[in-house]
Amino acid sequence: MNTNRIFWALGLLVLSFFGACHSKSTVQDYTHGRTSLVVDESLAPIIEDQLLIFQSVYPEVQVSTLYKPENELLKFLLTDSIRVAVMARTLTPQEAKFYEQKQIKIRVTRFAIDGIALITNINNTDSLLSENDIINLMQGKASAIKSLVFDNPNSSTVRYLKELAKVNSLPSKGIYALKTNPEVITYVATHPGSIGVVGVNWLMQPDASISDAVEQLKIMGVCKGNRKNDATSYFKPTQSDLALGNYPLMRNLYLINCEGGPGPGTGFTSFVAGERGQRIVLKSGLLPDSIPPREVIIRK
Repeated sequence: MNTNRIFWALGLLVLSFFGACHSKSTVQDYTHGRTSLVVDESLAPIIEDQLLIFQSVYPEVQVSTLYKPENELLKFLLTDSIRVAVMARTLTPQEAKFYEQKQIKIRVTRFAIDGIALITNINNTDSLLSENDIINLMQGKASAIKSLVFDNPNSSTVRYLKELAKVNSLPSKGIYALKTNPEVITYVATHPGSIGVVGVNWLMQPDASISDAVEQLKIMGVCKGNRKNDATSYFKPTQSDLALGNYPLMRNLYLINCEGGPGPGTGFTSFVAGERGQRIVLKSGLLPDSIPPREVIIRK
């Protein structure tokens, strides 16, 4: 074989090798490839837990995650820059048209039920509120609540309580908005008498940056309707009271998948909705969409 043919053969071999590597790196299916998630900031802890286990099981999936308040989150999902979102609601018919016009099927998966927690300083003697206390404050009326501190004016928790009170805007008095859930937790921990609104998953397994602050808090009991004299009418966002529907401030959590075909976003959705993902939800303190089976081993 002459020299030119040798170089030609080696060239083909090198090109084939790099072509195979490129082909392998660009495979997109349920357990390979890259995807991006945009996540409601109030749900960050549970999604971080899910991703930690998912990527340890499927190391060939690369997931980049963006945490945003609900209103900002939608800007990414509805401009096609990110096609998988984690939200505390489904898309409205008007929002869904964006993908329907592209003939892309939107797959919606409920994976958990969350309780919006009202928190106060551990030294606050009053730890009970009624649903109407919240509604009155949101409507600008006299209320037993003097101030309510939210994570962000564009957050899903603000939207939830606005819908509960049937108002389109926040009152000028008694409502304060910071930027994040950790900021609310830190504020309430250092300001006795204040009441904060956070997703309960921030309190169940707090990271090191807020764990000391969480120790200075207590979750308030909430009753439906007006205040009750019977303390047993007040409930907290525990798994049992979420399951029984006793806690008034409950919301569903969803994965919104607009990939339009097989991809790692669909793989992550299936993982979260599957037995292993639902066990992670159960451990987090939220209520899983489907309770994982429990194996009982009987030894004779």
